Amino acid sequence: MTGEYKHSLDSKGRIFIPARLREELGEVFYITLSMDRCLNAYSSASWQELSERVSAMPYVNQRKMRPLFAYAARCELDAQGRALIPAPLREYAGLDKNVIVIGCNNHAELWDPEEWEKVCGLEKSAENIAAVMQELSF
Repeated sequence: MTGEYKHSLDSKGRIFIPARLREELGEVFYITLSMDRCLNAYSSASWQELSERVSAMPYVNQRKMRPLFAYAARCELDAQGRALIPAPLREYAGLDKNVIVIGCNNHAELWDPEEWEKVCGLEKSAENIAAVMQELSF
């Protein structure tokens, strides 16, 4: 998934999912906590893969993943292409009104615009991009 999209939550906590991302996420997808102060959205297939990888971990390590599953929400798009983000997830990510939705390889991320600007400002530096490219052997 790729791209950066600016949207707003409506009064019921729903967000419009951009058409490009809807195609990749599908009609049913999962939103959960991230290790950053944002939310991750996974297609059903990506969520299944993540679940299988967690299941393959030793039980002691699986326990560390509890919050990821406890706060996960199965989302379905309505006829207007909107998905409801449950209040506990909105609170975790600090999503109030405006939301930045970004594509991030195999998932999408939902960010508070101010938080995204802080992170993006650091990560889009030439030095960081060079370090990533070096890790990928480019």
